[in-house]
Amino acid sequence: MGLPMKPNIELDRGRHAAPQLYELLRAQIVSLALEPGAPLSRVQLSAEFNVSQTPVREALLKLTEEKLVDVFPQAATRVSLIDIEFAQETHFLRRAIELEIVRELALSRPPQLINELKVLLSRHEALRDKPDLAGFSQTDEAFHRCMYQAVGRDGLWSLVHSRSGHIDRLRRLHLPARGKLERIISDHAQLLAAIERADVQQAQEALRTHLSGTLEYVEKIRQAHPQYFTRR
Repeated sequence: MGLPMKPNIELDRGRHAAPQLYELLRAQIVSLALEPGAPLSRVQLSAEFNVSQTPVREALLKLTEEKLVDVFPQAATRVSLIDIEFAQETHFLRRAIELEIVRELALSRPPQLINELKVLLSRHEALRDKPDLAGFSQTDEAFHRCMYQAVGRDGLWSLVHSRSGHIDRLRRLHLPARGKLERIISDHAQLLAAIERADVQQAQEALRTHLSGTLEYVEKIRQAHPQYFTRR
């Protein structure tokens, strides 16, 4: 099974192929276009993207390091099933980092960041009304990434991002739930308002509420899609 795209999609020949393949495959995995457990063929991916197997192998290796792909030697390569324990560990790490980030932001209230977050919040509302779940997810990610960048913690964003595939897939499964988009927008609005008025306690509380929004429903999500999850 390959990507749900046109065969022989053209990559940017001015860039190395492996990072592009990684980005494309990762986006398809996180969006669930490539479902947990889906087989991946290096030969087919090589043909679809019109590249040798070397960059395909490199892209799959990086996805393996992020626990998004499982390689079974001499057998098969598959999209990994969702590991709830790993998702919970990532949530713990991200919450610890972002609580400190929003504290710094509430104390400094950088005007440029506040304006950027307001633009993203407006974009959220527009995407909710379409609805555009893929665009909504990307804007949600951009909202948080802006905060890391505002305090000069891009390296920590890369760390969190490299571990986020499992929890991001949980969120994607939860996103169509009734009221979920509205809750995300409300959480972001409350967080932004607390930063604007320099209320550290409320900013951190809004963040805690926001980041726990999917894990509160993890058992319901697993019951609705049992085939997507690891068994422990």
